Amino acid sequence: MAFKSPSSELQFCFVAFLIFLFSVNLRAQTSSEIAYPLPSAVPSLSSCGQSPDACSPTSATVARPGDSNQNDADGSNSRHEGDWLRSWMRRVAKARASQPHFVSPLVTTHVMLVQQYRFDISRQGDPTGATVTSNYGASRGLEIVPVTRLEVGMFPPSYVAHQSSVPDGFGDLSWQVKFRAFSATEGKGDYFVGLFLAGSLPTGTPPNGLGHTVFSPTFAAAKGIGPCDVQTTIGVNLPASGTNVLGRMIVFNTAVDYKIKGKIWPMIEQNSTFWSGGTLDGKKEVFLTPGIVLGSFPLAEQLHLSIGGGVQIAATTFHQYNHRWILSVRFPF
Repeated sequence: MAFKSPSSELQFCFVAFLIFLFSVNLRAQTSSEIAYPLPSAVPSLSSCGQSPDACSPTSATVARPGDSNQNDADGSNSRHEGDWLRSWMRRVAKARASQPHFVSPLVTTHVMLVQQYRFDISRQGDPTGATVTSNYGASRGLEIVPVTRLEVGMFPPSYVAHQSSVPDGFGDLSWQVKFRAFSATEGKGDYFVGLFLAGSLPTGTPPNGLGHTVFSPTFAAAKGIGPCDVQTTIGVNLPASGTNVLGRMIVFNTAVDYKIKGKIWPMIEQNSTFWSGGTLDGKKEVFLTPGIVLGSFPLAEQLHLSIGGGVQIAATTFHQYNHRWILSVRFPF
């Protein structure tokens, strides 16, 4: 398959696409929105707005001339902060109530808008099994829902450790924006369709980083069938430079999950990559990834915990690694 080399026009289009998505959704957030009830787990904010000493019972009960204006101002600031937090959490609740409730797979990008912090650790061998590489972070991180149709993710560079002469170091900084185009909850269609745009910046150095900026537009869809759900993504990695080395990749992932008691999610994934151009032109690799995710379990107020694990097993003759063990810890909030 032949692709045109990405250029500055392509980067401009991606930036314009992001601005368009944000502007459309921000205009949609008006005072006429349905007022969804705020979850009771939202932490209450003090109306004092001062230090603990200033908020002591003694200071609160002694009225002095001129204090009333200061208290009113502090109370107004606190109420403003509380209103902002409640408004944000209402948007998050509305987003979650507008889509199915499927668990995040281990490798496949979660085909839902999600608000959480996620940290993954992986350990894999090279094709011969002689060299082991560990990855702390695995390009996961903070994901938030600023408006009801968007999710924004920022993923700090992971740390890569090699049991060989290859130098250890940090990888690339990456990001992702998800746009929910269509969705319906369980009992009303149980599906999700969205467009995602991800990318990475060359903050690391090869082999721990790619050494070039890469953009990754992706189409995503999911469908629930009783206790099962299928989540699939297909996207392309487009380097802004260094295409003669990196090539372009088509990435196709599908995950099938089965829900047990609402807390146990066994799953199987297929993870495929196809190269065009670059040093791996014409190559393809496919992995099968059995795994399980447990949760989510409440920790404190809105904070929850999910934990999962699995292993990627090479299913094609060509593969750059094998038996990649994955541990995934998520903190939805």
